[in-house]
Amino acid sequence: MRNLVLNQPMGKLYNRMKPFFGVIFLQFGFAGMDILSKVALNEGMSNYVFVVYRHAIATIVIAPFAIILDKKTRPKMTAAIFTKIMLLSLLEPVIDQNLYFLGMKYTTATFATAMSNILPAITFLLAWLLRMEKVKINSIRSQAKVVGTITTVAGAMVMTLVKGPIIELFRTKGTDNDELNAGGLNLEHSIKGALMITIGCFSWACFINLQAITLKTYPTELSLTAWICLLGTAEGGIVALVMERGKASVWSINWDTKFLAALYSGIVCSGLTYYIQGVIMKDRGPVFVTAFNPLSMVIVAVMSSLILAEQMNLGRVMGATVIVAGLYLVVWGKSKDYESLSPLIDKQTQPAKQMVDQSNNKDEIACHEVITINASTEGTMTMEKQKEDKGNQTSM
Repeated sequence: MRNLVLNQPMGKLYNRMKPFFGVIFLQFGFAGMDILSKVALNEGMSNYVFVVYRHAIATIVIAPFAIILDKKTRPKMTAAIFTKIMLLSLLEPVIDQNLYFLGMKYTTATFATAMSNILPAITFLLAWLLRMEKVKINSIRSQAKVVGTITTVAGAMVMTLVKGPIIELFRTKGTDNDELNAGGLNLEHSIKGALMITIGCFSWACFINLQAITLKTYPTELSLTAWICLLGTAEGGIVALVMERGKASVWSINWDTKFLAALYSGIVCSGLTYYIQGVIMKDRGPVFVTAFNPLSMVIVAVMSSLILAEQMNLGRVMGATVIVAGLYLVVWGKSKDYESLSPLIDKQTQPAKQMVDQSNNKDEIACHEVITINASTEGTMTMEKQKEDKGNQTSM
């Protein structure tokens, strides 16, 4: 009894910490993807082909689990749900990722990761417009959300436009590379890359909010992930064929960094990410899922200095600091929201679950009816045998 009492607080603490463990895992995954994908792109891999291979691998890995594990809980596919999934597979796998990797080509892995920190602000604004996020002007927490959103965008502008002296870290110290000594990229490339990454982040934010909406009527995360990856592969393939103009050479891939980048990104950053963020946003909402993006920036900054020998300038560090400050104003502002979010989502997902439960109950009732008939038949046969036995004993 005593062990049971002790285990209850630990169980509650674990349940409260699971979403944090999940989003931290996602950020480590994104950091690894940024490094590997930057190396693959530097080696000449087409970003359009990379996106196709990435989601093809994710589909192959996730689909078997979705077919088996979601067999009894998967709701019926409708035209409305399929339309949402089609839009989901266009927003993130095609638009966001292609623009993000194009922006990374113009800049660096560290710059692209730092710029993506505007994602929480855009997600918050869209969630508020869609009435998925609570905002009360007289509340200090709501004011923190608004101020944090504005601060995050301002930090992204500072990081893009302000340069300053180079900060030498690890392997970058004393390098003679002219591009790195110039801060890694010029102002024109910075603006081009920033615009592409910003548009990609807007598409990503739309994807996250739409995923939260879709899960209300299609509450099977694995199946939704498999559909997104499958349709994303098809849509991305069409875009790749058009943009590469039928060049067969861009589709060639060997057992090298390009294949490793596609394999890692497909499994970790598409398959697992879509599934994990779907599970988390059911409990904490779409804004929470994007709130830990700055952690990925720190990881990439350290890894890129060790692996890619990239350098950072003071303006980028200042902008990143402002972004982090604004971001955590948003996180603090919505820290009380998740307590009231779970019951609301449960009510919204209840109709889909009831449909599945009703179909399962019908099957169970049918089975019980068969068992009852068999039982009554067996009882009748037993009574008849007993009568025959009595008749035989009497005749003897």
